[in-house]
Amino acid sequence: MSETPPNTLQYRFDGPEEAPVLILAPSLGTTWHMWDRQVPELAQQWRVFRFDLPGHGGAPAYPAGSVSDLAGRLLATLDALGVQRFGYAGCAFGGAVGVELALRHPERVASLALIAASPRFGTADEFRQRGVIVRTNGLDPIARSSPDRWFTSGFAAAQPAITEWAVQMVRTTDPGCYIAACEALAAFDVRAEIGAIGVPTLVLVGSDDQVTGPAEARTLVAGIPDARLAVVPGASHLVPVEQPAAVTDLLVRHFSTAWQPSYDSGTGHTIVPGIPVRAVPAVSPQPPQPVAIAEIAPAPAPEPVQVMGRPDPYDAGLKVRREVLGDAHVDRELSQADDFSGDFQELVTRYAWGEVWDRPGLDRRARSCVALTALAAGGHFDELGCHVRAALRNGLTPDEIREVLLQIAVHCGVPTASSAFKVAQQVIREETTPTE
Repeated sequence: MSETPPNTLQYRFDGPEEAPVLILAPSLGTTWHMWDRQVPELAQQWRVFRFDLPGHGGAPAYPAGSVSDLAGRLLATLDALGVQRFGYAGCAFGGAVGVELALRHPERVASLALIAASPRFGTADEFRQRGVIVRTNGLDPIARSSPDRWFTSGFAAAQPAITEWAVQMVRTTDPGCYIAACEALAAFDVRAEIGAIGVPTLVLVGSDDQVTGPAEARTLVAGIPDARLAVVPGASHLVPVEQPAAVTDLLVRHFSTAWQPSYDSGTGHTIVPGIPVRAVPAVSPQPPQPVAIAEIAPAPAPEPVQVMGRPDPYDAGLKVRREVLGDAHVDRELSQADDFSGDFQELVTRYAWGEVWDRPGLDRRARSCVALTALAAGGHFDELGCHVRAALRNGLTPDEIREVLLQIAVHCGVPTASSAFKVAQQVIREETTPTE
């Protein structure tokens, strides 16, 4: 166990100290206990390292603003322990961290397993709305619906103790850290980069996963050179919990046979710093193969982008516009543009969003307050609704939006505020009501 400063993670080790390190990384809303059924067998050959996400499982609540931030904290933790080279298996959010490590720090990763993972998790709108729901209602609605997302219905009915454990695990997570993780997943998109992953990779998914299912797994397999696919029958999103034996067998086989040693480009020698000479664990007897494993094809390399002179603010503006207003709204606006209105949409994207909203002088919460006030004062109630929705996703609570509208009543008049309250009330009801 560990004491945890802000730039590191709460962790634990299992297994012999001299063995190669194998990291097991959790999913959003879970703790390291999701891997309990894998540890006894894996710890026979590896020194198993597990960690908790910030604010999960009693870990200190230091929110991580991005997947890259969390990967950096993990490396800082490992650096302090003297661990340089490791195998890595991550589920869902933990898989995103694994992809980040394989892309940005490939010299550290000896082998990779991505479980219930994706190069992009759903849509940014979905995760930002989940953050709005948690900010407004707390984690209880998310906790109560977690078993439906994580397990098949048959497993949930047959295992009420595990189902209740899952609910309590989410319910006791720090809401601010959960919201930050949702924001991190909203911004995570490496679809154009996964072809650069060069470590041996197993992509593992439950056949009944409705969150990041076989389609997302095949996207990873098609993009990562020499990756292999394993589909576990009768399992949903938390496949290590629902089908522990099958997952353990697959991980043992993968990490026993696909452990890439480090390579020093300066000397041309293969090196494995930080772990003993027995860098590749002894291969255990081959268990019965529980799933089908398929070969994959490489992904095309992304086209290089050349930027000359001052960057065009259009791309930055489009990114900010999508983050603030949501993909669905922006896609609808752009799809309706034609030869007559296209120039206007380009102007709005480039200058309103790329030049003004992207300036560092105010944060997005403050800009949302200004936008709500200006739109209401100008009587632009047809635009007010989308900016109420944006304000919620920028971090304003319904109580704070109410205070802005009350201030509008004082300075812009009661009739203006009355109309604004009607628009805002409807949007807030839509955005903060949990979906079953």
